[in-house]
Amino acid sequence: MKNRQNKILELLTKQQKIEVSTLSKILEVSQVTIRKDLDALEEKGIIKREHGFALLCSKDDINGRIAYHYETKRKIAMRATDLINDGDTIMVESGSCCTLFTEVLTECKKDLTIITNSAYIANYIRGKSNFQIILLGGIYQQEAQVNVGPMIQQGAENFFVDLYFIGTDGYFSSIGFTNRDQMRAQAVRDMAKQASKVVVLTESEKFSEHGIVPLNLKEKVGIVITDDGIEDIRVSELKEQKIEVITVEV
Repeated sequence: MKNRQNKILELLTKQQKIEVSTLSKILEVSQVTIRKDLDALEEKGIIKREHGFALLCSKDDINGRIAYHYETKRKIAMRATDLINDGDTIMVESGSCCTLFTEVLTECKKDLTIITNSAYIANYIRGKSNFQIILLGGIYQQEAQVNVGPMIQQGAENFFVDLYFIGTDGYFSSIGFTNRDQMRAQAVRDMAKQASKVVVLTESEKFSEHGIVPLNLKEKVGIVITDDGIEDIRVSELKEQKIEVITVEV
């Protein structure tokens, strides 16, 4: 079922709105089966339903961002789990790639502790595993469902981990990875101080986009996991900074 739901999301990414009958024909299953898949996706908040149609949520909402390039993000997330062993403690930032990463972890790892400032992630994987979730407190941003502000630093200082997983809104050759939101960017910096290495999970298209706030992580970024659409020049730039680049085929 999950593979079929992934295909539904890929189709919606391209068309935004599709009739149930059309999905039934494309995927060669009954409309009853399609409706069950759509019910599951709607329950997660990823899509919306209208009479006879499925619609993608806005990209401004984190539920909508998960749906965009869903299959690519999930492949990136699956590759990232190779860095994790049962029983590890990790930090994870908010964002769509990071959310899918934590979900995949619930399917293949045990006894993890996840430290995050994302209330969305804490709720998204609730009840799916025996993981311990430590939610850092702060000012709650409702749209992103993430905590920010000075309390993030105060909370993060109680921990130190090997790996901190983040997403990104863009990239500049001259300044590195960027974010669109000043307070979320500061939360990333504060959490990064408490990790040996930062791992960036992002689709290749983000390397041609630009957030307005530099993350200023400098030598903290050790690994980038992305898809094989990344340009060779970007790979070279990252490797010059001694950043390992791991790509997945899409």
